[in-house]
Amino acid sequence: MGADRTPKIVGTVWGLLVLNTLGSAGAKTIVPLPRSLIQMVTMGALVAAFALALAVNLRLRIRASAYVLLLSLLLVPSLISSADLESGFGALFRCARLALFVGTLWLLSRWWDGGTTFVRHHIRMYFVVLGSVAAGLVISPGAAMPELYGGRLVGALWPLTPPQIGQYAAVITGLTVLLVLGRRTDRAGAAVVIVPSLVLLALTHTRTATLGLLIGLALAIGSLVLTSAAARRFFAWAVLCATVAVVAFSSALQAWFLRGQSQENFSNLTGRAKVWHALLAAPRTTTEYLFGTGLGDKSFGGLPIDNSWLAVYQEQGMTGVVLVAAFLIVLGGVALLRPPSLSRACAIFLISYCAIASYTEAGLGDASPYLLHLAVAASLLAAPAETAPLATHDVTRRRTPRWAHRTKVR
Repeated sequence: MGADRTPKIVGTVWGLLVLNTLGSAGAKTIVPLPRSLIQMVTMGALVAAFALALAVNLRLRIRASAYVLLLSLLLVPSLISSADLESGFGALFRCARLALFVGTLWLLSRWWDGGTTFVRHHIRMYFVVLGSVAAGLVISPGAAMPELYGGRLVGALWPLTPPQIGQYAAVITGLTVLLVLGRRTDRAGAAVVIVPSLVLLALTHTRTATLGLLIGLALAIGSLVLTSAAARRFFAWAVLCATVAVVAFSSALQAWFLRGQSQENFSNLTGRAKVWHALLAAPRTTTEYLFGTGLGDKSFGGLPIDNSWLAVYQEQGMTGVVLVAAFLIVLGGVALLRPPSLSRACAIFLISYCAIASYTEAGLGDASPYLLHLAVAASLLAAPAETAPLATHDVTRRRTPRWAHRTKVR
């Protein structure tokens, strides 16, 4: 298959996928939005994304992708566990959503060529989302930082939780830093993205996103230090600044990290550990152990699970856990085998971020921003499409007109 120039409409499709994965649950907005309306918008965005992707790829040209293949296989335990309607008709609806989501990724895989095109789409779309968060903060600071969330930043125009905002800010900050180091963008343009994103990340007090950003960037830049002088300089300055910050602002950093919680509450991960223990102790049939109880809202006993592995175990069983582990291992293994490059560094950042966040956030088993992050990583790790050489017999020989053979005799 020859190399294709990525159509502009692909960016629109990616933006619709981002809109679909924003979710419908979160803080109270300035203008109350019915949840049914939000669900209609997000689901409509996914249908539109699939339709546009199909329109721009009518010949159904796709690229081989172990990541999307394993996501497709994840539909099997999802359907098996959802078919008995133990989780209600909503489980089948979520299965259809996941199938449409995966189908759209297959259609977009045609343009996965190891370049940074989808990285730029990713940064651009989530920067727009963060722009709506910043606008809500300016319009109504009280609604954007409510006491219900402990004064943490939430979405006041669109219902977004602090972990969501922290995730988006951390991911686009890390990717933009890597683009600067790879000289794919200028520093002034990068500062426009990085500075406000870091401010919003700080206001969310999201520990998982902060750790994911720091560890993911350390691993990504570490993969470049042997081949990039800019990466070595940045790494040295980052270590120096981090050391000074820890020494000079240790008490402030500790207070920000604890968020006013007691040591006991912090040690059981803000109550998450109790939910996890109850979930693991719950009795299960063999079918539930292998295939789960069906796609749901990632909760157990009315409380959020907040762990991707346990959420997958609950909804898609051990089969789902194995498949999720498989696509993370495959992506990580391919990234390690690739020679040092900017694309490889961006992929390492996204994979490591998702792996770290999976401990305290759910989303690896269903259509979510985490699966979009990993899709970008898969696009970065795809081998560039080679243009097939033009065969001799394919060249149409044109007949030379007689007048061209005549020579003018003087």
